[in-house]
Amino acid sequence: MKKVFFPFLIALLTFILGCQEATVKKVKIILSAKSNSNTSGEISFTEKGGLVTMEAHIYGLDPGTHAIHLHEKADCSSSDGKSTGGHWNPTFEQHGAWRNNSGFHRGDIGNFEANEKGHGMVKFSTDLWCIGCDDPIKDILDKAVIVHQGADDLISQPSGAAGSRVSCAGIIQ
Repeated sequence: MKKVFFPFLIALLTFILGCQEATVKKVKIILSAKSNSNTSGEISFTEKGGLVTMEAHIYGLDPGTHAIHLHEKADCSSSDGKSTGGHWNPTFEQHGAWRNNSGFHRGDIGNFEANEKGHGMVKFSTDLWCIGCDDPIKDILDKAVIVHQGADDLISQPSGAAGSRVSCAGIIQ
């Protein structure tokens, strides 16, 4: 009896542990142009092991520095992107650089560079976000990604003075 039970127990534990490790959540969204821009792109969010990674490829930008943020609502219906509301800020902090000591919004991703062809890429990972969890302070579903025309100064309140919203996508499964 022991010879049969032990291999069965090992197989069962391997299956259970393997299922726990395999839990991966993914959301892929498409950016649409706003504010009379030609900006487009794709963004993927992947959650694995308590860490959410955002990878964005953005096209049609002016060369230089641009800001990217998460905003309150997954509503990209307005032509200027303002239907998304302000930065996502469930902890009611001041706007600033990510994880600085004086505060930051959960939507304050920061700045990135677009090359001479207008392509920019952002790869960002955090344990302060989740995809479809029951924590309103961490859950990014039903928020929006906004790409701005200019750079975030990381100081001006409440949004960083990053200029017009040139691209938008709702984070919806």
